[in-house]
Amino acid sequence: MNTESAKRGWVVGITGASGSIYGVRLIEVLLQQGYPVHVVVSNAGWRVLGEELGWSAGKREQVLQEKFGEHPGQLHYHPIADIGATIASGSYQVEGMVIAPCSMGTLSAVASGASDNLMTRAADVMLKEGRTLVLVPRETPLHAIHLENMLKLARLGVKMIPAMPAFYFQPQTIADLVDFQVGKILDSLRIEHRLFTRWNGGQSATKNSE
Repeated sequence: MNTESAKRGWVVGITGASGSIYGVRLIEVLLQQGYPVHVVVSNAGWRVLGEELGWSAGKREQVLQEKFGEHPGQLHYHPIADIGATIASGSYQVEGMVIAPCSMGTLSAVASGASDNLMTRAADVMLKEGRTLVLVPRETPLHAIHLENMLKLARLGVKMIPAMPAFYFQPQTIADLVDFQVGKILDSLRIEHRLFTRWNGGQSATKNSE
């Protein structure tokens, strides 16, 4: 693990798209590896966390501490309206940002340069500072505007990792599928992991343990 990267940490955004488990699992793995993680959750994201994972949005910082407090990495929660947060400034050093899952509304805002909340502002900072920005779109079917926005951002160097799990490793549980997706995100961040079995030419293999 790169010491300097760990010192700077990562920003993880969770929007109101379905698939909040992807962001939650990513935060968990980054913290397990000792990275500081700055978390931003949209209001719609909190609603989806409640509907999909049963989280309470009443005491947000308390809930996050209960879910992630046991891990060695430092968790920093930033309310979506806090445009004065550290991660809203390019002078604050972080390694990069992942929005997982990323709604098409947030993707559109990032593509157009809108910075009307901390999520989109932080993403804009990644772009202007030339830092890693990864979006995990979760929508289907996709229409032309969705695709055009993704193409625009991809041409700017943003990494698109849609929620498209593979099945060649014979996943047995939903957790296996989630780990595959999170593993692909970590690959794009160049962070080592053992979340899924890599393709080995078709030979039978079992999932690696973390």
